[in-house]
Amino acid sequence: MSYFGGKIAVVTGATTGVGEGIAEELFQRGATVIITGRQLSSAAQTAWRIDPTGQRIIPMEADVRNHLSVKALIDNTVAQFGGLHMLVNNAGITGPHGVNICDYSIDDWNDVINTDLSGTFFGLKYGIPAILQSGGGAIVNLSSSNGIVGIPGIAPYTAAKHGVLGLTRSAALEFADKGVRINAVGPGYVDTPNMQTLPAEVREWMANTHPMKRMATREEVAKAVAFLLSDESSFTTGSFYAVDGGYTAQ
Repeated sequence: MSYFGGKIAVVTGATTGVGEGIAEELFQRGATVIITGRQLSSAAQTAWRIDPTGQRIIPMEADVRNHLSVKALIDNTVAQFGGLHMLVNNAGITGPHGVNICDYSIDDWNDVINTDLSGTFFGLKYGIPAILQSGGGAIVNLSSSNGIVGIPGIAPYTAAKHGVLGLTRSAALEFADKGVRINAVGPGYVDTPNMQTLPAEVREWMANTHPMKRMATREEVAKAVAFLLSDESSFTTGSFYAVDGGYTAQ
């Protein structure tokens, strides 16, 4: 298992779910991890749960829809901790489900695209220079199994996650010889605390969409992210790493 002692990482949207699992994995490997949420109080609660000492899980408020908020996040991280080595653009929302394109509201479209796609762009725009100035590092963008297939009823989310792959590949090529590796992870359904509140029949349906007949755990996604951030994947950039139980192999 790779050790990240002395490394500074930022994980956006890490107050719960997959982002929280990623932050905890990086923390366990020795990194100092800045976690973000739209409300500082939520980020602070998560930080305290993972690291009651408050020394290596640091909550910061950030709204990835706002480029100035993302710039401030990166600037504050560098100012307080002296650099940035790893960035996980995780913050995202799915938006309303089961709504066809003709009925999808403009406000909901904008919210999904601004969060999932523009938020990733802002992370790259401001994060890459900071990583370069810190001597190089790695970025992982959270796409989805929906990043390479379509699902009816959530077109904005599907479009955004396809777009995340485009950003990942373009940025990876632009910085391949400059010391910053950029990859994307594509989870299927993940058994997060929010998923566990759904009716049993819905959870069963989600599990059965994967050939492995179960959902991923947060830990499985987090370990894939940590691998792509580590030197163990030192010749990997511009890739899409599926963590979907065979979903996109069908």
